Amino acid sequence: MVDELKKRAIRAWTMYDWANSAFVTTIGAAILPIYFSEYIKLDDALASWGLLVSIGSLIVAIISPILGAIADFKGAKKVFLALFVALGVVSTALLYIVDQPEEWRLAALFYILGTIGFAGSIVFYDSLLPHVAGPDEIDQVSSRGYAMGYIGGGLLLLVNVAMIFIGPRFLPNMEENEAIKLMMRLSLASVAVWWAVFSIPIFRHVPEPVRKIEKREAGMNVVAVGFSRFFNSLKDIRKFRDLFMFLLAFFIYANGIGTIIYMAVAFGNDLGFSTMVLTGTLLMVQFVGAPFALLFGKLSKKLGLKKSIYLSLTVYTLISILGYFLSKEIHFILLGFGVASVQGGSQALSRSLIGKLMPNSKSAEFYGFFSVSEKFNSIIGPALFSAITLITGNGRLAILSLVVFFVVGMIVLTQVDVERGIATAQEEDAKMVLVE
Repeated sequence: MVDELKKRAIRAWTMYDWANSAFVTTIGAAILPIYFSEYIKLDDALASWGLLVSIGSLIVAIISPILGAIADFKGAKKVFLALFVALGVVSTALLYIVDQPEEWRLAALFYILGTIGFAGSIVFYDSLLPHVAGPDEIDQVSSRGYAMGYIGGGLLLLVNVAMIFIGPRFLPNMEENEAIKLMMRLSLASVAVWWAVFSIPIFRHVPEPVRKIEKREAGMNVVAVGFSRFFNSLKDIRKFRDLFMFLLAFFIYANGIGTIIYMAVAFGNDLGFSTMVLTGTLLMVQFVGAPFALLFGKLSKKLGLKKSIYLSLTVYTLISILGYFLSKEIHFILLGFGVASVQGGSQALSRSLIGKLMPNSKSAEFYGFFSVSEKFNSIIGPALFSAITLITGNGRLAILSLVVFFVVGMIVLTQVDVERGIATAQEEDAKMVLVE
């Protein structure tokens, strides 16, 4: 019975990846960037989109560690998860009402709020991973989550693409451009429905982790504890040397990954590639990425976590170099396949590695720090991409600059001793006391 409940909890946990990935594909990567470019029609749409991505992520990066510390102390990871899911779902649904160029501020507001909801929910979703999966299965469960995300996000994107390219045929009385515009708006709204419905299992079947606190925290105000834990973690970061070095490495190389995720379609659109090719490549990435994410979960058993991450970052480095020479749609498709082969694996193994290096009793707090590193990948990277594009007028140089993130990230990763980091985390957990 216990094993069955655990399996159900793992399935429910991975289903949230299925639920939220629609925001990444349809909203963040495919339909909204094109809608923003074609119908909002701001000057320098490519640079503007990069700045919008950066603003929403910056807000989440600032608040995540403190909220994570509060959630750990209160034993309320699922409550915080629900709040951010609600914010994301409602904001995403409201994107439907934006249909005029002069409403670009409204589009920006809803997108930023949706990004906060999405990114904030991931902090508390990730923090549940060490509680639903044991140390020997965390790599595989994390990879399964990413695989589910690829398939779920890909399926809805496939439906959305069909709506945009086929839907207007069923609206003969509407001008074609207006019909396409309507289908795009409906596609954006469909993400909210998908996200809400498939979030239900994690709330039903994943239990709130047992609450553990330090003795000195008993009776303290929840907000005071949140800030106290945050600043103590910063002060004591040397105690978690390997965790800190990994967060630093991830902070660096994730900037390259995040920029590719958020800017690829906008970059292809700027080069004049067709919407069919851009969305088709994204679909290919989703469905090819799923088996590769699972493959990396198994590969980590043979090569080890660090070597598997090194492999993925090497591939990303080659993609960034080849991206400089990108000029034809077939090049975009081939590079998309390359991204699909490593994107899920690199992210899944990074998520599981931090799960091993941090104390379980402070999982939301440290996943909050992980979120800072992760969210800055959609702040610094896209902002740098935008700056280089504006200064040089050449998006190819912006793509090439991503090599620095991957190479330096690998260098810093060499300083992480996984076994030593795990031992330090276990020692910290031993100091905590159970609170009923």
